[in-house]
Amino acid sequence: MAKTSEDIRSQWLVRKRAKRADAAETAAPAILPLDELKYRSGLDLLGEVVSGALPAGPMNNTLDFRLVEIEPGRAVYQGNPKAAFSNLIGTVHGGWSAAILDSCVGCAIHSMLPVGKGYTTIELKVNFVRAVTADCGPLRAEGKVINIGGRVGTAEGRLTDAAGRLYSHATTTCLFFDHSARKRRR
Repeated sequence: MAKTSEDIRSQWLVRKRAKRADAAETAAPAILPLDELKYRSGLDLLGEVVSGALPAGPMNNTLDFRLVEIEPGRAVYQGNPKAAFSNLIGTVHGGWSAAILDSCVGCAIHSMLPVGKGYTTIELKVNFVRAVTADCGPLRAEGKVINIGGRVGTAEGRLTDAAGRLYSHATTTCLFFDHSARKRRR
């Protein structure tokens, strides 16, 4: 017997309520306090994330990637694409590759910022050159600064496997701001 649109809608609503109940029972993820951002250079802050002294951020856990190396102008993330991240055609959704690349290029720029400065991505361009599957991992995304100016920085990144095969590459432009002018919303 075919399901009606009302049956399908009812099933969706049941699943939605169940997910909300699960989310309400889950503890809030660790997020860096604003003071940690205001009073440390980007390199110092990211160094503490690599060492585990500071949390990496909830998205890193969700997408199973983490910052593994940091130095001035360079950031390396390593991640594990999973079948759970697949799209309808059986490959890992391009959003996973874009997210890990956005992280490595953004952190490469962040590593160059002095105390009191923050950044936000204003442009990200990703080129996908090889399909990512759950069997590809682990993959590494290495970001390197191209230029740091007074208000804007640019960086490039590459997503590769252990054999050095390129899966995607990206460029970014980031805008700098003063943390003193920023307030975290709750």
